[in-house]
Amino acid sequence: MVAIRWQDRVLIARIAAHTSWANTTDRTARTAPGRAAFLDRFDRQVDPDGTLKPDERARRAEHARRAYFSALALRSAQARRKRRKKPDRATPPDP
Repeated sequence: MVAIRWQDRVLIARIAAHTSWANTTDRTARTAPGRAAFLDRFDRQVDPDGTLKPDERARRAEHARRAYFSALALRSAQARRKRRKKPDRATPPDP
């Protein structure tokens, strides 16, 4: 039996993914279940027992979603700032 190197596995998986997407006629429909599950997590976060009225749950879930993406944007900005502060390794230090 021939062992497959991890680099080959990565390429095989990439080929499979591209082939699958090439054969997908409706990309939106294919990803709809994942998007729905992602958004449902905010409903469960704000109303784990399911006791809120639907309009109130939706309002709170929208705020939870906005908070999530705002926190993501903050972490992204902090990471970019941190990368900018690192000295360039290709540039020799000043004498």
